[in-house]
This record gives sequence, C-alpha cells and structure tokens, in this order.
Amino acid sequence: MDYEELYRGKPPWEIGGPQPAIAAVLGEARGPKVLDIGCGSGDLAIALARLGHRVTGVDISATAIEQARAKAAGLDVHFEVQDAARLRLTNGPFDSIFDSGLLHWLARYDSGVDDYLALLPGLAAPGATVFVLAVFEAAGGGSWGVSEELLRDGFAAPDWTGTAIEETEAFADVDGQVIRHRAFLLRTSRTLGSVRTR
Repeated sequence: MDYEELYRGKPPWEIGGPQPAIAAVLGEARGPKVLDIGCGSGDLAIALARLGHRVTGVDISATAIEQARAKAAGLDVHFEVQDAARLRLTNGPFDSIFDSGLLHWLARYDSGVDDYLALLPGLAAPGATVFVLAVFEAAGGGSWGVSEELLRDGFAAPDWTGTAIEETEAFADVDGQVIRHRAFLLRTSRTLGSVRTR
C-alpha cells in the first residue's frame, strides 16, 4: 500500500471529519493527553484539540502528516511520522487513545497487528480510555478487516477492563459516493494500577 501516493490524492477513508461513530464518543475521552494513532490528515486529532485536549497524532504517511500540520495551525496538536507497530513516543502515557480505522488495515494486510496490540498498554495511563473503530465487513458483503475475537483477545484482562464492543458503521468516500462498511466500535479502559513499560 503506497500511502504517500494515496495522500497526494484523496484516500477513501478521508471523509472531511471524524467518522460518525467516533464523533459520537468524543465527549467520553479522558484528558488532557490524547493519542490519535493512524491520524491521517488530522481531522479527528483536530476535533479532540478543539475540545481542549493536548493531542498527539501519528501516521506512517509523511504526506498525511504534512496536511495535518497545515490544518491544525494554532491548535495544541503535535504530529509525528511513525509506524504504528513500532511507536516510540516520549510524551506518553496518554489518558485516551483513539484508533479510527487503523487496526482493520493492519489486519487486512497482516502487517504488525500483534506488535501494535502489544504496544498499546504501555502507551495508556492507568484508567485511560481506548476507542477502536474497525471494519469487519465491506460494503456488499465479505469479511474484510477484524473479527470480534481479535478485538476481545487483543483487549483482554489483565491489561484492559470493561471492554465493550458494538456493531456500527464506518464510512468511505469513493469519487463522491458514500460507502458504508459494517464495523465494530470498541471501548475499553486500561486497568487501574497497571504499569507496563514499552
């Protein structure tokens, strides 16, 4: 997948704002330090910053990060080019973490899912909230991204508590046509008293 080439145009997951399922839970985010992993051109990170959070956004695409920095001028957002499966952040741990559409890409392309899931507990402060929006079925049918089993195994005790998964939708914009994918929205919390080094 050539993310640089995609971001020179318009990737289908860039819909002009946060995904609706994620926008609906922004008020549940704990702060002040929030991490947006796979931030793309920054729409979710910017929405979080406008709620008063100190936001870090990371994406593997330098082109996406350049676009995000331009959009976020004047807001309290820090953007970095990083690979989600090899994150090295010095400003954690974070009080909330958002993954809006990254995990299903890692799963689809068998690209570092286990490494990514293993890093998350070390990035989350005790009691931190985590939100993951991940496609499980493409428009028109067919398995495409994550399974509920992958989510439950990846966000299980002892690192995580109160994990809840609901079915929702994730949207794409393909040449002006709105595409709806079936998706899971996961909410969980970092177990209180837990400490794990990255």
